[in-house]
Amino acid sequence: MSDTTVIRAADWMIGWNGERHVFLRDADLAFKNGVIVHAGGRYEGAADVEIPGAGRLVMPGLVNIHSHPTSEPLRKGVTDETRSPGFHHSSLYEYLTAFTNDADGVAPSMRVAFGELALSGVTTVVDLSLPFDGWLDVMAESGLRCVAAPMFRDARWFTKNGHALEYDWDEATGRRGFEEAQRLCALAQQHPSGRLSGMMAPAQIDTCGEDLLRDAHDYATERNLPYQIHVSQSVTEFHEIFRRHGKTPVQWMESLGVLDERSILGHAIFLDHHPWLHWTTNDDKRVIAEYGASVAHCPTVFSRRGITLRTLGGYLKAGINVGIGTDTYPHDFLDEMRSALMYARVIGETVDDLMTVDVFNVATIGGAKALGRPDLGRLATGAAADIVLIDTTHPAMRPVRDPLRSLVYVAGARAVRDVFVAGDQVVAEGRLLTIDLEAALDDLQAAQARSLAGVASRDWAGRNADELAPLSLPIQR
Repeated sequence: MSDTTVIRAADWMIGWNGERHVFLRDADLAFKNGVIVHAGGRYEGAADVEIPGAGRLVMPGLVNIHSHPTSEPLRKGVTDETRSPGFHHSSLYEYLTAFTNDADGVAPSMRVAFGELALSGVTTVVDLSLPFDGWLDVMAESGLRCVAAPMFRDARWFTKNGHALEYDWDEATGRRGFEEAQRLCALAQQHPSGRLSGMMAPAQIDTCGEDLLRDAHDYATERNLPYQIHVSQSVTEFHEIFRRHGKTPVQWMESLGVLDERSILGHAIFLDHHPWLHWTTNDDKRVIAEYGASVAHCPTVFSRRGITLRTLGGYLKAGINVGIGTDTYPHDFLDEMRSALMYARVIGETVDDLMTVDVFNVATIGGAKALGRPDLGRLATGAAADIVLIDTTHPAMRPVRDPLRSLVYVAGARAVRDVFVAGDQVVAEGRLLTIDLEAALDDLQAAQARSLAGVASRDWAGRNADELAPLSLPIQR
């Protein structure tokens, strides 16, 4: 008996012609044992299951290369408009250390994030988290293709006054974290789901010493794993690395030998061309491109601070491979794509900075390339059966002339109907099949309440949650 599933006569399909994405009309897509066996034209073989393609756009699953599911969903309604003038309005140093999750809240937070991602068409996600017991199991139960990126570091940052950043160095802790990351990456690769893999993830360029950065990169090279680090994510970090080493963060990575085609630079906004730095060189983009490294672009979280990439189109034109991530709530990947388009055009002051096809490439094949996975991000024979069906009859999609534009600019996640990962259905008719989202949200609400109650004990100035993040409107008693 055949176990082949066929999506029959799709009105629209985003196929792959070997070089680029193309629209196909009235096209069949067949998959078997988690792999696409036919894409485009009439499929003449036998099939167990036939899914009508009328009123549907069939497209590859989206690839999210940077997310923090264990923490970010908790901060909804909290860090939307926080201010940190002493740190150039980065939320890293005052706010993310105060509004933290606890052990009982991390799994619900992950489930909420993964549910939102699946409902917005994501099939692959990189989870940059501090690991906990059961972490890999929560990934597996989501049904998504997950890359476990357990973070580790030699130092933690803190501030005593809201404008000076200090570091508490403990290399033994960094080494233990690195060893635990090796163990977890191996377990991910061996997971019976077949959908988990690993990534080396030294946490931040300014919290890791030379030995840890080099050893983690050597391990990634030996095991053929991706390597991701937060770098050039704040003005404070840029100046700190230059103070220590006399080089920009990117050029310090180059000097250490940890910048290559497996390296993913988390954010990489404050490169030496950025106007906030008023730097004397303009070399970082060229260096990233020459070494074949990738950038993980997360537009929403930085836009809340008045910060954005200068510009996404400029990075692409410089020859840099870019993928997209959801570094904050909501974990709505289609919304991140639209934001990436709009911010690039506003900062670039031209529509020509970034076109719809560019952001779709970044969200699919760009992310796949960063992860070293040419089988992801495209609908082609031999590729993974990670597939998204969009309802082109949804009011927000109509009238349908260019369904990709309708999806990205107007409909967004509202039009996502069905999602398959490795051939298994994760979303059916807009409903999650793997996650009880309501239960996870209830648990996350309780975790947020616990977090808010303890903010004053974690803030350098003893401020409570309402002082750090007041409500947008006063409550009238």
